[in-house]
Amino acid sequence: MILLASAFGQLALAHYLLLSGVLFVIGLVGFLSRRNLIVMFLCTELMFQAAAIAFVAVGRYYYDFSGQVFVIFILTVAAAEAALALALVVLLFRRKPTLNAEDWRDLSE
Repeated sequence: MILLASAFGQLALAHYLLLSGVLFVIGLVGFLSRRNLIVMFLCTELMFQAAAIAFVAVGRYYYDFSGQVFVIFILTVAAAEAALALALVVLLFRRKPTLNAEDWRDLSE
């Protein structure tokens, strides 16, 4: 019975880590391929959530709460990033009515 529970725990951890990896890759590909600023910020949020799933899964597997505690910090950073990103998008949209990232490359000069 113990062997079965151990095998099930490893299988569940592998599934959660696979899900986390797939979500992170989707977010990374979306961030690198899209040019809309809002979609880029949403892909960043997706990558944050993928990391959170991995931390919770590993924390649950090892019966350690440090993964869940770290997720609280990830969510705090994600909320702050979302607020700043939204403010930045609104400010940029007021200056030039487009959200295409290619049109904002002249800011680097």
